[in-house]
Amino acid sequence: MELSSLRLFTAVAEQGGVTRAAQALHCVQSNVSARLRQLEDELGTALFHRDRRQMIMTPAGRELLGYARRLTALADEAREAVRGAAPSGQLRLGSMETTAAIRLPLPLADYHRRYPAVHLSLETGPTRTLIDQVCDYRLDAAFIAGPVSDPQLDGCRLWREELVLVTEAGHAPVGQAADLPAPTLLAFRAGCAYRERLEHWCRTEGVFPAAILEFGSFQAILGCAAAGMGIALLPKTVVDAQRDMHLPLALHRLPSAVADAETWLVWRRDRAPRALLALVELLGFSPSVNQHAARDAAAPC
Repeated sequence: MELSSLRLFTAVAEQGGVTRAAQALHCVQSNVSARLRQLEDELGTALFHRDRRQMIMTPAGRELLGYARRLTALADEAREAVRGAAPSGQLRLGSMETTAAIRLPLPLADYHRRYPAVHLSLETGPTRTLIDQVCDYRLDAAFIAGPVSDPQLDGCRLWREELVLVTEAGHAPVGQAADLPAPTLLAFRAGCAYRERLEHWCRTEGVFPAAILEFGSFQAILGCAAAGMGIALLPKTVVDAQRDMHLPLALHRLPSAVADAETWLVWRRDRAPRALLALVELLGFSPSVNQHAARDAAAPC
């Protein structure tokens, strides 16, 4: 198997078909189809079920995809190591929506100025999804709500956040979940660590939400909270940064067990490309002191 064939197979799997993979790879569609067939012939098994509308991976294809991601990632890392030059290539980052908006613009801008040869990409999502994408080699690293106990991961604790309960202005003071009979929760989609924390707080105090409304941005959550649609749990830094929106909001401080949160940068223990180590160092940590950090909540790297 050639690495180029594995990259092509991975593109077809991730893009959901030959046409989109050809566009992503800047190749002719017929060449992608032919090389994919060659790979299947070489392996002696079909990697996709094909029909007129879609391509669905076979069990063999799903098995190969994990190996393909690992092998191509390792090849990229080896290429960087032998070059011994400044970081280059691709750095695929993930982040929670709130962290991407408030914490990352300045350090990522600084990183881009220092390492212009690195093609930097950033996608947002809930913590649980981001962890899965890092473990599956779809992301090189992610900014998530930590700490994380996954033995596949290392990481650094970056920021401490105070989470506050956000309601419409004039809402009665809130000190415990019992002050919120049958609330409507405004939150990101399932897998968001802040949402899970809010649900857990309500559940442990015997409060059951009337509904959970999902949003794709914290601006929408704040706007709906100001309009009296429900309540949200967000980092205080996020709300403070939106003061110029002049939204009629009230912030309620909560017990430390609910309010104290940490943001971590995590990556696979077996996958730390030079471009990622440069980012870790820029954020104020030594790349050589990261072993097992994501499994040790007491000591940041």
